[in-house]
Amino acid sequence: MVNHQSGALRRVSILATDGVFASTLMQAKDFFHMAGIRYARQQGLGDQPPFEIRLVSPDGQPVNSFSNVRVPVDGGLEACDVIILPAFWDNFDALSRRYPQVLDWLRLQHASGTAICGEASGVFWMAEAGLLDGKEATTYWRFFREFAERFPKVLLNQDKHLSDADNLYCAGGVTSACDLYIYLIERYCGAGVAQGVARDILYEVQRSYTPGRIGFGGQKLHQDVTVLQIQHWLEEHYADKFRFEDVAREHGMSIRNFMRRFQGATGDKPLHYLQRLRIETAKSLLSSTRKSIKTISYEVGYDDASFFARLFRQHTELSPNQYRRQFQQKDQQG
Repeated sequence: MVNHQSGALRRVSILATDGVFASTLMQAKDFFHMAGIRYARQQGLGDQPPFEIRLVSPDGQPVNSFSNVRVPVDGGLEACDVIILPAFWDNFDALSRRYPQVLDWLRLQHASGTAICGEASGVFWMAEAGLLDGKEATTYWRFFREFAERFPKVLLNQDKHLSDADNLYCAGGVTSACDLYIYLIERYCGAGVAQGVARDILYEVQRSYTPGRIGFGGQKLHQDVTVLQIQHWLEEHYADKFRFEDVAREHGMSIRNFMRRFQGATGDKPLHYLQRLRIETAKSLLSSTRKSIKTISYEVGYDDASFFARLFRQHTELSPNQYRRQFQQKDQQG
């Protein structure tokens, strides 16, 4: 399978521990299994998924889920390309003492380039391993206080449902985890496969948030605090009318210095970064709402729907209507 960013996807490992919510465990497995089937069909490989989705436990033995279901696993902890850390219901101190090998596994796999994803309480594993120190993260709202007290070095963002930094992804709950899996499927399998899975599973999901912020976390791993403040400001004000000259002045910089520092820190020109924020938000609105193109154009900051449509095509190679139809059309492949 071609990974559009970082090589071939071979194996997805989903961590099973005692107390795991079996629904979150199997949800992840079903998403990636469906993606594998769709990719295989797309490539003319039949129905045999071209990569493995494995349930793994720290000792390779079955676990008892939150609802006392005995969950068999495929094996123990080993090398993989993506790790999913599902939600669990248990005392985390007791859990981490019971499974100390999980932390070393996560550190080793992250160092080798593995993408690691935590859902709700599953994020605690990444934080306990020290992987999130100095990086933005989120978790389920019930855990905010405990998480902040336990992991003061982590930049907990209580306003986000999704976060990403340094190949580490956090989802606050079930719906945001679904959006995260779609993002990863697009990253590894391409937009067509991701949109097909979204049509099958997520079309009727109603969100209380816009999942269009993921994919920018890697551009925040720099030491320019002022630029980071501006990035956060842009995420909140992307639809507003403003001039970068004014943003620069408010942060004590000339426009020339601002342009140089922003691109040096993020690798992106400010205008292109802003356009990507707007287009990613528009993609989410197109796939998850029935709002008109004109309304979406206005909501992401463009008064001219024609200009928005041209810009959308430049970024995605599809018109807004074509993008939406790929989610809404009846899937001819089943």
